[in-house]
Amino acid sequence: MCGRFVLTADAQQLQLAFGLETLPAQMVPRYNIAPTQPVAVITNAAPTTLTFQRWGLVPSWAKDPSIGSQMFNARAETAAEKPSFKHALRRRRCLIPANGFYEWPVKGKNPIYIYPDDPAPFAFAGLWEVWRGPDGEELPTCTILTTEPNEFMKAYHHRMAVILPPDLYGAWLSPAELSPAEALDLLRPMPADGLRVHEVGKLGTGAEGPECIAPVNTQGTLF
Repeated sequence: MCGRFVLTADAQQLQLAFGLETLPAQMVPRYNIAPTQPVAVITNAAPTTLTFQRWGLVPSWAKDPSIGSQMFNARAETAAEKPSFKHALRRRRCLIPANGFYEWPVKGKNPIYIYPDDPAPFAFAGLWEVWRGPDGEELPTCTILTTEPNEFMKAYHHRMAVILPPDLYGAWLSPAELSPAEALDLLRPMPADGLRVHEVGKLGTGAEGPECIAPVNTQGTLF
């Protein structure tokens, strides 16, 4: 699964990595992005534009948006069968940029921070929806797809977020409808090489700043 992640890339780095033409006026580094918070997304409806959506997909048929707090991840293998995700998998796909992510290998212990060797931002594969409220308000929301772990991640968790290679960005952001088989073929575990990991300190939802990703030793103090 993926329940917290990091995005510290600036506008220039994001433009270079994703071929963007339009970004928000301000990009603030985020070191502890959690479900229900705004996340940067690039949708297949506007593949050269970066916007923000709330993390936790709210299906269009939901009576209220509270359901989204439990829908921040979607299993790639079963998304085509789930009423909450199947239409988005066909028609509403997105990239969710990141620089790294956290996992909790053992409940109650310190989290670990996982990140690639390459400092450039990468992208989670995601799905998006727009929920419309009774008063006409619109709430764009998204979820991160997960898959089986690669050999590296097996040591830390039984699932991992789908990290797309850059050569698949175009296919994932296609405006055309994808069949479940076509979509699933893109949602494979990334290769195990090229990832790094270190333990970090306790990470409450209100924690923010570079200290969130600072390595700690086995006593829980900063190196």
